[in-house]
Amino acid sequence: MTTPVLRFERVWKKFRRGQNHDSLRDLIPSVMRRVLRRPRTAAEESREFWALSDFSFDVQPGEVLGIIGSNGAGKSTTLKLLNRIMEPTLGRVYSVGKIGALIEVSAGFHQDLTGRQNVFLQGAIMGMRKVEVARKFDEIVEFAGIGDFIDTPVKRYSSGMNARLGFSIAAHLEPEILIIDEVLAVGDYAFQKKAFGRIKRMANAGSPVVLVSHQLDRISELCTKAILLERGAVRKEGTAAECINEYLHGIGGDGILGRFGDVGIKFEKASSLDGLHVYSGEELTIRINGTAKCAEPSPSWLPAVRVIATSTGVTVHSVTGRERGIPLPTFGDFEYELKLQMNLPPGLYNIEPLIYDYEERADVVVGPRLQVEVMERMKFWGEVQLNSRWTVLQPGLPDLPTELDNSLQRA
Repeated sequence: MTTPVLRFERVWKKFRRGQNHDSLRDLIPSVMRRVLRRPRTAAEESREFWALSDFSFDVQPGEVLGIIGSNGAGKSTTLKLLNRIMEPTLGRVYSVGKIGALIEVSAGFHQDLTGRQNVFLQGAIMGMRKVEVARKFDEIVEFAGIGDFIDTPVKRYSSGMNARLGFSIAAHLEPEILIIDEVLAVGDYAFQKKAFGRIKRMANAGSPVVLVSHQLDRISELCTKAILLERGAVRKEGTAAECINEYLHGIGGDGILGRFGDVGIKFEKASSLDGLHVYSGEELTIRINGTAKCAEPSPSWLPAVRVIATSTGVTVHSVTGRERGIPLPTFGDFEYELKLQMNLPPGLYNIEPLIYDYEERADVVVGPRLQVEVMERMKFWGEVQLNSRWTVLQPGLPDLPTELDNSLQRA
C-alpha cells in the first residue's frame, strides 16, 4: 500500500462575489465574455477576492493537523479543496490514499434512502466492494448508536443522528486519510468523547487526520500541529498551543470593552515564563504588559486575573489587586508578574487579565487570554490537586482521640 500523505503546495483560490448565475440576464453576458475573451472591467475585478492566498502545508502518517480561525478565514474552502469538491485557482493539492471526509452533517447522504442503504452507498462512493462494507456494517451501526433506526429513511433522522452515522461511516470504512469539519459539535458529549477517541486511535495507527474545529480544547488535545488562518493566509503555524494562544490574543488583544467604553487602560500581552505546558502542582509565572492613560479612574476599579477552565467556561480561580496590594495602572507602561501554583486537574485553562469594577460587578477591560495545559503528574480525585506527600514517621498515634485522629487524616 502506498504511504498516505496530504499536501498543499502554494495554493490560491479565487471567488467572485455574486458569481451565481440565476437568470439569463446574468448568464448570457458571462458566457459571451468567455467566448469572446473580453477583458474584465474594473468593476468586475473589484468583485473578486482570494479565499486562500499562497497556502502550503503537509500532513504525514500519524500526524493530526488542526486548522483554526474566525468565520471567513478560509477553513471550509481548504476542506473542500482537500476533498476535491473544488479545484485551486493556483497551486497544487496532492494526496495519496483513500479519503474519508465528514464535511457536512449529511454530506453524501441520499435523504430518501435508509441508513442501511446510505452505508452501502457511501462505501461504493469510497471505492469499496459490497462485501467489504458488509463486513464493517455491524460495527458502523453499533458505533453510531442508531440500531433501532437503521432501516428508517435518513430524512427522518435528527442532526445528531446524521452526524453520528456520517462519522461512523467515514471512520470505519478504512480511510487512509480522514478529514473532519466542525460537524462533530452537534453530537452529544458521550458521542463526541467516543468520536475523538476513534480519531486518536486512527492517528496512532498511522492515518493522517485534518481537523477543523472551534473547540480549542479538542484541537489542543488531539493535534500534533496546527495552523491559524486569517483572511485566507497563514497567520501562525506551529504547535496547537502556540496557534491557540495567537488566536486568543487576536480576539482579545485590543482589550474587550464593556459598557464603560474606552477607559484608557489597555492590556497588550500576557505571556508565560515557564512555557505553555505545566504539571499539576507546578508553579507558573505569568507576565502581563499594557499601557494606561486614565485621567479619572473609578475608585471601585481593580486590576484582576482569573483562571478559566476551557472545557466548561467555569472560573476556577480569581484574584484582584486589592488582595495582593497591586495598584490600578493609570498612566504610562505597566507590567505585572503573577506566580500561580497550578493545583488543578489536567486540562486546558485560560488565564485572563482584566480590570474589574467591584461595585458594578462587571468587567471594565479584558485583556488577551493565555491558554496553558496542565498535565497529570499523579492520579487524584476531586476538584484540585494539592500534590500532598504522606510520610509515616512512626507506626501510629495511639494517644489521640478518634475524632482528632480522623480530622488530622482529613487535613
